Amino acid sequence: MSVFERRQGNYLISTDPARLDVDAIHAYLVRSYWSEGIPKPLVAQSLVGSLCFGLYTVESAEAAESGRARQVGFARVISDHATFAYLCDVYVLEEHRGRGLSKWLMEGVMAHPDLQGLRRFLLATRDAHGLYSRVGFTPLANPHTFMEIARPGLYKAALG
Repeated sequence: MSVFERRQGNYLISTDPARLDVDAIHAYLVRSYWSEGIPKPLVAQSLVGSLCFGLYTVESAEAAESGRARQVGFARVISDHATFAYLCDVYVLEEHRGRGLSKWLMEGVMAHPDLQGLRRFLLATRDAHGLYSRVGFTPLANPHTFMEIARPGLYKAALG
């Protein structure tokens, strides 16, 4: 699979797995409401089977080319790249918010060639409906047809 990249000012979106900073991703996810307490090895494992979009701040074109960039955001898509995708783990660090980066990151995700023509693209959010509706997500048309196995607090329980 080829690397997908977009640049805007001092920011870069890239799907290059070599650029991902597992420590940075874990540091955010471990404190997020959706994966509080998640172990770092589990985060690393989840990246391997996913299409990951890193959001980086870069000082120059040379920094972007060399991979010397600080990861400040992330989005992960689990997909068969043909019919279905699930979006998760989307974040932008607090100190980089208010600059339109979440919207730009989501536009990048939605523009990825491997995610075009999907029959179904799902996500779950507690508080970012406005962000996702801008790129086409809507409430479930038939929520009664969906089922789940939910294990809230799973990672926190494993720590205890």
